[in-house]
Order: sequence, then structure tokens, then C-alpha cells
Amino acid sequence: MADLAKTISDAIGAPVSGIAEMHGGCIARVVRGNAHVRGPFVAKIGDGRSDMTIEACMLTDLGRLSALPVPKVWHSSPDLLVMQRLPGSTGVDDSAQRHLAELLAELHGVEGQNFGYERDTLIGPLVQPNPAENLWARFFARHRVLHFAEMAEKRGGLPAAGLETARQLADALEREPGRFIAPDETPVLIHGDLWSGNMLSEGGRVTGLIDPAIYYADREIELAFMGLFGCVGTAFFERYHELRPIAPGFFEGRQGMYRIYPLLVHAALFGGGYGRQAVGAMQRALAG
Repeated sequence: MADLAKTISDAIGAPVSGIAEMHGGCIARVVRGNAHVRGPFVAKIGDGRSDMTIEACMLTDLGRLSALPVPKVWHSSPDLLVMQRLPGSTGVDDSAQRHLAELLAELHGVEGQNFGYERDTLIGPLVQPNPAENLWARFFARHRVLHFAEMAEKRGGLPAAGLETARQLADALEREPGRFIAPDETPVLIHGDLWSGNMLSEGGRVTGLIDPAIYYADREIELAFMGLFGCVGTAFFERYHELRPIAPGFFEGRQGMYRIYPLLVHAALFGGGYGRQAVGAMQRALAG
């Protein structure tokens, strides 16, 4: 650890101590420690497969454009990201869910000119393409459903028949967008990867939102993602709906359709049952 401590110390210009390993890093080795004067930090050490500056840019942009509690970046380079360590532990109780709803309702008021982003971003270790599109159905079809279905199929996480289903859904989305998408969709900034492991809370308040996968999207894809693994429930959705009403049909249909994206991401990363779940979700969307 001595060499790592020196690397981090040189990067941030302050002595560090108490370096300890952390679990859960998807794209890098993760450690925590304390820096003289500056305080607690988290550092991600890359292995050359992912560029740590992309996460640094996403965190910086979220901090600049929104009031979300995201860590301040102290240093970034392709193989090293050092950032402020925020208080709290992972997960959100009902009180924190209501606070989270207030934070996201505000975030989803940050509008963009197009769907996508000024640069490609990351979701976990995977590049998330963000070319500018003025139609959400086209963006979702081409750069989320089809792109990640092709990636999952190449990696062995999606059967060839599943890729054909993704092509059918992408085609239907572009031909009949009104059948799938809520009217008057607006490109708004989203965190993009909100599950319990990326939410920190303490005393019924959200203290940190980490590991973003940002872009300008229809806000409903964020809401669908969050409920996929049971990270939030009634407390969140009731408070969010009070602040930014959710259009009819979301829970009955669009929520399941938007979950295709994280399921395809998981199929590309882990294979197994995620590919089958993604195919089932695509079939239901086509049949709906």
C-alpha cells in the first residue's frame, strides 16, 4: 500500500494515510483513506481498460449543473480518480426516498437541446454512446436497445433470436413512436445508474449519489431503472409524482419497456438470466 499511498499523495498534493480496500468496484480497484487537511477520500485505480477521466467529467458536470450531492473530484487521469468521500451508507429508507424524489425532480428540470450528450459516457465499464438526436424514440431505439443488444450478443449474453427481437423493437419504435413513448418528451439530465449501491444516505437524508452514467434522456428511463432491483418504492414515487407528475401508462407499460436497457447492460456484463429477461421484456413491449 505504500506505493499506492505515495501515488495518491503526489496526485492530490497532500499526505494520505489509512489506505484500505473497498468492495464493489466495477471498472477499477477502489480504496479509501484520509488526506491531510482535505479529509476522507475514495480513489479508483484503473487497469487501462477504462478511462477514469470520463467518470470525473460526469461527476463534475452533475455538480455544476445540479444540486445533487456528488463527490468533488480532487484528481483525475486515465488510470487514477481521487474524490471526496461522502458520508452515509448504501441504500435509502422511506424518508431518504422522499428526499431522493425531491433531488431528482429538480435534476429532471435541467433541460438539454437534444437527447444524448456532448461526449460518450460510461455505464459501469461499458461505453454509453450519446450522439445528438432530436427524437427520443430514435435515440432509445438505436443507441440503447439496438447498440446494447448487439454488444450483449457479441459477448454471449444474448441469443441470436434475442438480437432479432431487439431489431424488431428498434424498428417499431422508429415507425410508431406514439405507441411506445409518452407524448411531449423533453431531454432532461439524468444520473443514469441509480441503484441502491450508488445511493448513500444517513438519518433519512440522501448524502451522496455516486457512479453516474449521465446523458439527456426522457426522465422515465431513470424512473424505470430505479425500480428494477427494488431500490425505491411507494415513498419515492408518491413524492416524485407530487413534484413532477408521471404520465398515465408508465407503470402499466413504459416502465417495463425502459427496463430493457439495464437488462441488456447486465446481459452484456454478466450473461445468464439477464439476457432471457431482456428478451421477455422486449417481447412484452412489442405485444403491448
